[in-house]
Amino acid sequence: MGVIALVTAWLLLPAPRLLAQAAKAPEEVARQTIVRLVDGKYDELYQSFSAEMRTALSLETLKSQVGPQVNALGKLIETRKPAVQQIGGNTVLIVPAKFQALWIDFTITVNGSGQVAGLFMKPGQAPDSDWHPPAYSKPDSFSERAVTVGTGEWKLPGTLTVPRSQTPVPGVILIHGSGPEDRDETIFGNKPFRDLAEGLASQGIAVLRYEKRTKEYGAKMAQMRNLTVQDETVADAVVAVSLLRAQPGIDPKRVFLLGHSLGGYLMPMILAQAPEAAGGIVLAGTARPLEDVMLDQFEYSGSLPGGDTPEARKQLEDARKLLLSVKALQPGQEDGPAILGAWPHYWLDLRGYDPVGQAAKITRPLLILQGERDYQATMKDFAIWKAALAGHANVTLKSYPALNHLFVEGAGKSVPAEYMTPGHVSGEAINDIAGWIREH
Repeated sequence: MGVIALVTAWLLLPAPRLLAQAAKAPEEVARQTIVRLVDGKYDELYQSFSAEMRTALSLETLKSQVGPQVNALGKLIETRKPAVQQIGGNTVLIVPAKFQALWIDFTITVNGSGQVAGLFMKPGQAPDSDWHPPAYSKPDSFSERAVTVGTGEWKLPGTLTVPRSQTPVPGVILIHGSGPEDRDETIFGNKPFRDLAEGLASQGIAVLRYEKRTKEYGAKMAQMRNLTVQDETVADAVVAVSLLRAQPGIDPKRVFLLGHSLGGYLMPMILAQAPEAAGGIVLAGTARPLEDVMLDQFEYSGSLPGGDTPEARKQLEDARKLLLSVKALQPGQEDGPAILGAWPHYWLDLRGYDPVGQAAKITRPLLILQGERDYQATMKDFAIWKAALAGHANVTLKSYPALNHLFVEGAGKSVPAEYMTPGHVSGEAINDIAGWIREH
């Protein structure tokens, strides 16, 4: 989903060797690491690194690359108690931190000598999300059961919401936006994927949703410098199609894919690898290179009240420089530092990907929906989809004047703080999706 714009994870560099020196408590090391990073005390932070970490991440890179990315997040408001796990001789701490309008999960690896052996950041979510069923949910009309998407090292826990029916029903698979999303796509008190699951199941459509791979295996995947969208999103969505088609009570010829945000952007790629899928649904799918969309997001944030300050202008300028560095990446630079949440290999793998061009070649049904108040995937993107596909008989397009990026209704100019208010996916959008699936 990427409420501000981060894509995957930042720096995680595990240290296989431990240095012999007086150890500090891992929780204190993690706390100091965040404080030093946010306060720009890069020299102190660098001195706390293990030898391997210093080799992998120079002080200059820390200052010129990592620092500006942190500055672009705005003011740090609070941190929460970390989740702690032991991996080998290291302690891995995941610390939720709230910046102005975005939660970030810091994953900090501390070795046995109390040194920072790994550091990365990814979009997070507010703890203790507050959610209640929407009015259109009819719990007596469906049941839920646990399923597992995939096998082996990347298997993912999921939930299948199934209508109570005597005949096979159509099904839809929900594909996440950017970041380490859970199966509900939780953001503060909002759970749009759970809304979709209960709303569609109440209208006779089964829904499969699952933990995103970068959520379930975040620390492991952050070590993958060759990570691509295939690993992050596409492969699991393809596997999910086979899983849902094989479930009792599901019509295997009517299994659809629904992608939100990044999932919508990748829908043509996923459909190309899942020929058994009956069609695709795009919610708030971007149509342009991710770095261009991210720049629009940063500039929009700078246009909001409070954005015209020296600090905010510097954050925007830092973001522009980083996005230009994405454009400047060339093959052979895959071993460079992470940029705006992703390793160079991730950015280079998407170079030349044209979702609209690929969608134009698809003959299966496509439904493309857009909230007109969405500032993350905007009407600029919707216009691109519409211009290229409006003449295709298999494509249906619709926009909603009052909806934001989560397809939650609101009024006026959408702002990041809007996500902090619990809401539900529009009943109108639920009805449109359900009606479209029934027609196909």
